Amino acid sequence: MRINVMSIFVDDQDKALAFYTDVLGFVKKTEIPAGEYRWLTVASPEQPDGTELSLEPDEHPAVGPFKSALIEDGIPFTSFAVDDVTAEHARLTALGVVFTQPPTQMGPVTTAVLDDTCGNLIQIATMG
Repeated sequence: MRINVMSIFVDDQDKALAFYTDVLGFVKKTEIPAGEYRWLTVASPEQPDGTELSLEPDEHPAVGPFKSALIEDGIPFTSFAVDDVTAEHARLTALGVVFTQPPTQMGPVTTAVLDDTCGNLIQIATMG
């Protein structure tokens, strides 16, 4: 058994696709019409056949309160691994990305938390 697809709830699929590809650097993997929305996934260019991230519309009534509670408490929805959090923080800041937590060492891991512009906080992390 392995993880194939992970979902993140987004308030606008087009905006999310632009942010996750043009800013974070993922590549579009799948785009299939599904009624009013699309089955829309991105993947890492380093592992194009690896785990996909589904940019899932946040239309379900439970999603809004869930996302709001996470943001209010400063809790990231998910975490992405990067080679160097400090370098990635600098690259993304130069692109206008807003961070709610700068690079912070926490024992063996360094993390930073960014706003994905689609209603989520995302952690980036480096071990070591």
